[in-house]
Amino acid sequence: MRVLVACEYSGTVRDAFVRAGHYAMSCDLLPTEQPGLHYQGDIRDVLTDGWDLMIAHPPCTYLCSSGLHWNKRRPERAQMTLDALEFVQLLLDAPIPKIALENPIGAISTQIRKPDQTVQPYQFGHDASKATCLWLKNLPLLQPTQEILPRMIDGSPRWGNQTDSGQNKLPPSKDRWKIRSTTYLGIAEAMALQWG
Repeated sequence: MRVLVACEYSGTVRDAFVRAGHYAMSCDLLPTEQPGLHYQGDIRDVLTDGWDLMIAHPPCTYLCSSGLHWNKRRPERAQMTLDALEFVQLLLDAPIPKIALENPIGAISTQIRKPDQTVQPYQFGHDASKATCLWLKNLPLLQPTQEILPRMIDGSPRWGNQTDSGQNKLPPSKDRWKIRSTTYLGIAEAMALQWG
């Protein structure tokens, strides 16, 4: 298959598809962090180049629930959310037979449509919790591959990336957004094996 991985700089999903025997290219405004086929530029430049499948990871800064509260405090952010939703719709409407778009819970669910599925890293072999919504076109639901059980704290499940109170352990840093936005390898491999 010819696979386009939109808005990916890490190479994680791209490389999973390459290992599974597919022609895969990532595309992002940022350079790739791993050697491999990567177009550094606007996804619109390559969106109509005859792809069979696109896995899209649009930036979540102005889309995810955790940041939407800022739209009331900083009116310029509300327009950025509208622009981000327009970009998501462009990706969902791309002339590609099979599409999976992933993003956290947020504005896409309320402004475009509900996701087809929500997955967690702990369903794919990682001791981590991070709800990831999937909007699918002509693709089956992603099937979990390896369930990791949580530790229990006062009756509540907690995974390795969480404090006992349920907050993410990752401290503030200039790269926190990049670290948090990278797709977990187990999810990328499941996408490549089940959708490739």
